[in-house]
Amino acid sequence: MGVRAADVVPISEARARLTELAEDVVGNGSEKVLTKNGASYVALVDARKLDYYHALEAEHGNLVLLQGAVDGLEDLAAGRVLEGAEIDRALAAPKPRKKA
Repeated sequence: MGVRAADVVPISEARARLTELAEDVVGNGSEKVLTKNGASYVALVDARKLDYYHALEAEHGNLVLLQGAVDGLEDLAAGRVLEGAEIDRALAAPKPRKKA
């Protein structure tokens, strides 16, 4: 769902209307974007929805890790592996050049 123009409020106005805006967020589920100097600054979001967003973010992180494990197993099954010395060389920091 997009943000409607009515859901964009200057932060200076939000100070006086905070309770009203918070009740609208919780009651109607309409998130509010507060602006400062005409640019997006912060948002008012229902706390339950914020918890849900955090859970989605954690789940995404788990899926990224799982995909990395699957990719690694596919590399192993296909024989795309490096020996220990090759890994050490690949991970080693380049040695600084001596000044002449």
